Amino acid sequence: MSTLKRFPFIFLFLLLAACSASPIDSSATPGLPAINGTLPVAETGVPALPTATSVPMAFTVNGEGLPLEEFNAELERYRQAMTALGREVGEDQARQAVLDDLIDQVLLAQSARESGFSLDESALQERIDTLTAQLGGADALSAWQSAHGYDEAGLRVALKRSVESAHMRDQILSGVPGTMEQVHVRQILTYNDGDAARAKARLDAGETFETVAAAYDPATRGDIGWFPRGYLDLQVIEEAAFALDVNAVSEIIPSEIGFHIIQVIERDPARPLAFDALLALQADALSDWLADRRAASEIIVLVQ
Repeated sequence: MSTLKRFPFIFLFLLLAACSASPIDSSATPGLPAINGTLPVAETGVPALPTATSVPMAFTVNGEGLPLEEFNAELERYRQAMTALGREVGEDQARQAVLDDLIDQVLLAQSARESGFSLDESALQERIDTLTAQLGGADALSAWQSAHGYDEAGLRVALKRSVESAHMRDQILSGVPGTMEQVHVRQILTYNDGDAARAKARLDAGETFETVAAAYDPATRGDIGWFPRGYLDLQVIEEAAFALDVNAVSEIIPSEIGFHIIQVIERDPARPLAFDALLALQADALSDWLADRRAASEIIVLVQ
């Protein structure tokens, strides 16, 4: 019953730029590869922005442009990755997925730089040296770049953006506390109001909640475990659970999936989050941050 919002995973980050041991990393599935590009890197280590007349842009974010050539290279890598995974993705869906991911990367990297973090040239070179050693030498790195559509300049630009965006991502994820108020809940779930009314009548007549719940779910006897606020898909159930006293039983609660009766078994004001709950809340925190950042940014999409 958890809710996981879209989460941007960066292929190049997963390969090179992992800078934390957050639970999100350990559950990551192969996501969008990092992008190619040909922007020069200034002496400060910050990629120099192209002039208005230099190269066509795919989009700009707060005045920072991403060249159309980089976008198209990224789009091709995305298509290849989906094909390798056996997934069919339509052209419009692929373009939107790549566009969204690249805009998210730029937003995160910009915020990292605003907060004072920037990958300088020496640190960037260390990352590339590490990749070279991992792949087995300069020739292997060259072959890897060719296979993934990178040239030397494009790899440096993409890696720098990945590291900076990963840094900001980790700052956002670290803001999710490891402990929260949680409730331990049993539920009776039926798919018509008649069954729900009969279950409620049995409870009102004095049968234990566990006994009645077992008639509808013998495997778990209605136990759906512990959860914090913001974890369940069904907000109406979550709100009802946190409003109940321990051992109290709710009225019948209709939802889009059926009719619920719940009982709070236990409540803990500072219980450590289970792994899946932490993942869900971290994903929500990142998704919400990106939504707020997009709303406050000037984003001009030029690619058709």
